[in-house]
Amino acid sequence: MFFTEEEQKRIISAIKEAEKNTSGEIKVHITNSSQNENVVKQAAHVFDQLGLHKTKQRNGVLIYIATDDRQFAIWADDGINKAVPEDFWESTVALMRDHMKAGQYAEALIKGIQLIGVKLKMYFPFEKNDLNELSDDISFG
Repeated sequence: MFFTEEEQKRIISAIKEAEKNTSGEIKVHITNSSQNENVVKQAAHVFDQLGLHKTKQRNGVLIYIATDDRQFAIWADDGINKAVPEDFWESTVALMRDHMKAGQYAEALIKGIQLIGVKLKMYFPFEKNDLNELSDDISFG
């Protein structure tokens, strides 16, 4: 297992905390390998497989990690892509990459989730009767 049970709990807790203030959805998916695919293309594929494209406001975000390949990507739906500044995803990836280079993998995810949560809250604030459309658990593949 790439993350300890305690690290997984911290990551899930960060997702729950980030989603408290937004109608947006954040999902983390961890796999061993992107199967020789471009990691961004594989993230897009997994995004669709997990149903993140089905959120009401098209504001789902996937953080995809291929542990053996030592690669990751963030894939977001059209609603959030149209709202965030043009360099937002690149700056989020850069922050996460810095933590990963230092061996702080769980911290990298948590920091990325927190940044994404702030933007989701800004552009997609929590609405009365908002439903959690997707499980906050980490998915594995």
